[in-house]
Amino acid sequence: MSLFISNAYAQDVGGSSSGGFEMLIMLGVFGLIFYFMLYRPQAKRVKEHKNLVTSLSKGDEVLTQGGMLGKIVKVSDEKDFIEIALNDSTNIVIQKSAVSAVLPKGTMKAI
Repeated sequence: MSLFISNAYAQDVGGSSSGGFEMLIMLGVFGLIFYFMLYRPQAKRVKEHKNLVTSLSKGDEVLTQGGMLGKIVKVSDEKDFIEIALNDSTNIVIQKSAVSAVLPKGTMKAI
């Protein structure tokens, strides 16, 4: 067309028709990574916490999510609440799910 500039033509593309199968493989790999890195550990923690909550009994020394340390005085099975003695004169009522750990016997006296 022009006297000084030559025309530029696009080169033909080499055939790459296997992109769909590779995408499925990568999607499967990401799914496995998601399962083993995120879902499985969280499900395991939830199961352990559920077992901890169901095993609470009178006399256990517990640590709540709020950081309070106390001894279980009363367990209410039908209402999902427990009463905790923080010291000789102070009792509080909390949900069972607010307990984060059961401590060994004698922990309150050692502190």
